[in-house]
Amino acid sequence: MTERFVAATTAGGLDDEVSPVFGRTPTFTVVTVQDGKIVDVEVVPNPAGAAASGAGIQAAQFVASYSPRAVFAGNFGPNVSGLFAQAGIEMIPASGMTVRQAVEQYLKGSLSPAPGGYAAPGYGPGRGRGMGRGMGMGRGMGMGWGAAPGPWGAPPPPPPPPPGGTREDPNELRERLSRLESELSEVKRKLKELGGD
Repeated sequence: MTERFVAATTAGGLDDEVSPVFGRTPTFTVVTVQDGKIVDVEVVPNPAGAAASGAGIQAAQFVASYSPRAVFAGNFGPNVSGLFAQAGIEMIPASGMTVRQAVEQYLKGSLSPAPGGYAAPGYGPGRGRGMGRGMGMGRGMGMGWGAAPGPWGAPPPPPPPPPGGTREDPNELRERLSRLESELSEVKRKLKELGGD
């Protein structure tokens, strides 16, 4: 049985580390496995790496053309997640390991797909203490439910637009996602330099 796997990489190859970002990673390493053994490795440049916007979707479409069983990267955005989910491709978060380690651990069952379909900096619910003073007759001292930052210290998501209100531009959202992926990559790089990962 022959299967393909694709890993987001910087220089590429089995001994390169899996990239913390997907959409703007410089290269992809395509690994062919036959009967549980690696039989072929190909490094291909990411055609969307320098895209002005929509890098994640373009990169996902490119990777999907290889029909891999699974894709490895540090994180995947929600747009990428939707495309891979439709194509039946598993997304495996695999930061801090080489491509060879990621493929071998996945084949042994040590790595599993991202929970909820994609891996990205998360937003956790948090309880906020509402201490606002109302304009009415009384002073509000109620307990409110607020949004707390997720594990990466990200801000809470913006509230949904009002009914009939304007929606956010998809291109702006893609650019924002790209900036966040770049920031996350830089934070991970600094952590690694400091020996903190």
